[in-house]
Order: sequence, then C-alpha cells, then structure tokens
Amino acid sequence: MRDLALVTELARMLKTAIVLPFSLLHRSVRSVGERSQAARRARFDVTKWTLDLLRHLEWRRFEELCTAYFETLGFTTSVTRSRADGGADIALRVEGADTASVLVHCKAWSAYPIGLKPLQDLFAGMAPAGVGEAVLVTSGRFTQPAAEFAAKHKIELLDGARLLSELAGLIPEKALALLKLATKGDFLTPTCPSCSIKMISRKSTGEGRPFWGCVNYPGCKQTFSTAGLAP
Repeated sequence: MRDLALVTELARMLKTAIVLPFSLLHRSVRSVGERSQAARRARFDVTKWTLDLLRHLEWRRFEELCTAYFETLGFTTSVTRSRADGGADIALRVEGADTASVLVHCKAWSAYPIGLKPLQDLFAGMAPAGVGEAVLVTSGRFTQPAAEFAAKHKIELLDGARLLSELAGLIPEKALALLKLATKGDFLTPTCPSCSIKMISRKSTGEGRPFWGCVNYPGCKQTFSTAGLAP
C-alpha cells in the first residue's frame, strides 16, 4: 500500500510538472496578445473620427458602424448573413413602409480600390431583396469602372472620405455615440466570418508572412491578409 501511495504521489508530481509550464505558456501568449492589442489601440485617437481610424476598423465592426449610421438617419434596418463571404445584407426600410427599399453592402479597408465584383454581387442581390436601389459603403475607395457600373444600376457609392464627411455632419451627440460603438473593446482584430470569433495573428511556415487565422484551425481555415481586413 505504501508503494502504491508513493507511485500515486510521483504521478501527481509529474503531472503538475508537465501541466504547469503549458498553463504558464498559455497565459504568457494571451498576455502578449493583450499587450499587442493595447499597443495597437494606442495608435489611434478614439475621441474623434479620422480617416485612419475608419480604415482600421475590422470588417465586422465596420458593418456594425454602417448599420448604426443608417439607423441614425432614420431607417429601420434588417441584417442577414447569407452571403458566401460572410458579409451582411443590410436592408433599409423607411418609416411607415412595410418593405425594404434599399440594400446595403459594406467593404472594410483594403489596400486596393473596390472594383466591379462587389458591385456585381450587390446588384445581383437587389432583385431577390425586392429593392430598386442599393448602397455600397467602403472605408477605402472605388475604381472608375466600379463607379460607372454603379451609376447605371442605381447603386450609390459611399467611400471612406465621404463617409467621414457624413459622420462629421451628424449632430455631435450622434456622431459621438457612433464613435463609441465603433471603438468599444477590440475594434482592430478581424472576426472570423465562419466562427464569429476574433482571429489571431499567425505567420506562414515558409516565408514567415504574417496573416490573420481562425483560432479553430484546422477545423476552420479562414484567413485574412494583414494588408486588408475586408472579407
């Protein structure tokens, strides 16, 4: 019995020796991530709207900002997520109307101007949504072909500079409320479109290229380039 007790105690000590370092490592990684996030947040003045701040909002937070912006204008919004890229269909209904009249898509910051494909996707969704008009909002900018396509299909374009101007033109209390919504918590780390949780920074095994990956990998293989947060 004494030998059994000794073996049990040795097993317990061995388990503690193995688990403790991994536990400490997990807390260390989380702590580094939190410090990194705090450092990134410190780059921005969250007391006022700037184009730099607008462009660094992660894509899901940017959609939430756009939804709240249209509600501030007096629209009733209805949000669905049936798109293949995980983005939202935001249907706008004017006061007193029974059905939506405008469909909104949002594209967060990208290093490249928004081209034809997002406009074509938005146009394709107008008829199923039963609307005759649409709006594409981006914190970036649009190409000339995209602008020409939008003009032909009753799609209004709202780029980053114009959106910033629209926010600045709101009643100060409303603009501040939207600013607080946009910058609450972690507004920089992108959300996984599939799992709806914050992603983590990773590096490719070959070139060490940084990218955003889902914490549920390999079950979820969603990734974003660090050059742009739009899905």
